[in-house]
Amino acid sequence: MKASLLLDALDLPATAMVEKRVPKTLLLEHGAPTPADKRQINEGIEQLVWVAALKPTTIGVAEYRDELREVLEIAVLRLTLRATAKAGRLIELVHRSVPYPVLLIAEQGSTVGLSAAHKRWSQAEAGKTVLEGDVVTVEWDSEQDAERWPGFCDAVALGQQPRINLQALYQGWIDTLLALQAAHVTGAFAMAPNAAQAEQRREALQESARLHKEIARLRATAAKEKQMSRRVDLNLELKRLEAALAAAHANL
Repeated sequence: MKASLLLDALDLPATAMVEKRVPKTLLLEHGAPTPADKRQINEGIEQLVWVAALKPTTIGVAEYRDELREVLEIAVLRLTLRATAKAGRLIELVHRSVPYPVLLIAEQGSTVGLSAAHKRWSQAEAGKTVLEGDVVTVEWDSEQDAERWPGFCDAVALGQQPRINLQALYQGWIDTLLALQAAHVTGAFAMAPNAAQAEQRREALQESARLHKEIARLRATAAKEKQMSRRVDLNLELKRLEAALAAAHANL
């Protein structure tokens, strides 16, 4: 999978295209809180391109405002990372550095992923925005996802997203990414039929990720444990967590 194929699948109108390279100084000034982050930006990023600006004048979808946020524009960006880059952290820094919600296509060698994250007003600094919740990221698996491409390609297109306002449109993209995350567990790509089930899926995916980490930790602990009674307790706890994981997967 190449990033260009994902961009084509978005089916963005010519009126929204920007195609301008974003200088690293923007990330260094607005998205890098630590010296380590600044090094990662300088050493890990090959290039960042502002692909498109989605706003009322370019796609005919209204702005959104409430007490928590305003969505005047959605930025579509393409990030190219070097082989040694810490992709997860750099993707987060890109989302932090742009004041608008971002749909980010990131590529690192043969790996291509999509990410999105809601933003809200900062409570600490007037006029500043911060991430709301975790960055939703999904990597495209060329082998496992090949049969899901037609369904995903149709679902991710701009024309398939809600057009009530830019906030609803962006949520539509997040729901599409969550649907692909769920497909990596269930084996089948399917959009949630309504907002309530999309939220249930999001919560189930978060719970699944938490349980996977806890199960891995307990298995490592059990492998080192020498006392038989303690190993029995750990194995019982593992069975409980595995049952909870199965229940979370059932909600995907």
